[in-house]
Amino acid sequence: MRTLIVTAFVSLDGVMEGPGGEVGYRNSGWTFNDIEFDPAAYEIKGREQEEATALLLGRTSYEAFAPIWPSMDDFAQYNAMPRYVVSTTLDHDDSRWPATILRSVDDVAELRNSDGGPISVHGSATLGRSLADAGLVDRYHLLVFPVLLGAGKRLFSAADKDTTHLELVEHAVYGNGIQKQVFDVRR
Repeated sequence: MRTLIVTAFVSLDGVMEGPGGEVGYRNSGWTFNDIEFDPAAYEIKGREQEEATALLLGRTSYEAFAPIWPSMDDFAQYNAMPRYVVSTTLDHDDSRWPATILRSVDDVAELRNSDGGPISVHGSATLGRSLADAGLVDRYHLLVFPVLLGAGKRLFSAADKDTTHLELVEHAVYGNGIQKQVFDVRR
């Protein structure tokens, strides 16, 4: 079985929407607008790319990344690995950044149960919540930013479900207030 890792930039109040300047969100760009850049805080992002063997995205994130990531040298390893996008509405992938389309969380469960290394889920708020609610997430890689955003897409759902226990396996605090929190889901 493969390890499914949800990786996210998240505000202290759980919002993950618009971290990089995406259009349409009031606080868009919150990861860099008022937070001093500290390269040490982003070390985990490079490590994720080295360790992942596949990339899994929701449709919205896939459509946002597909025109940009293929030309970015910073994402060369992601560009070379298999990509999967979960969507019930997408009828074809983007030829600039080919991906296999999965239609359901059940399809993701089959992928997770196959042979291979870690699968990294980037962005993809709706998908991440669905995967967590289905019990498919094995690990969280979180960079928690010292901001409160109020409204916005949240990392975790409001579903009424049994407690999910997490084990903190790695953490750090950086001079700019960002906290790295890596949790394994206890089963």
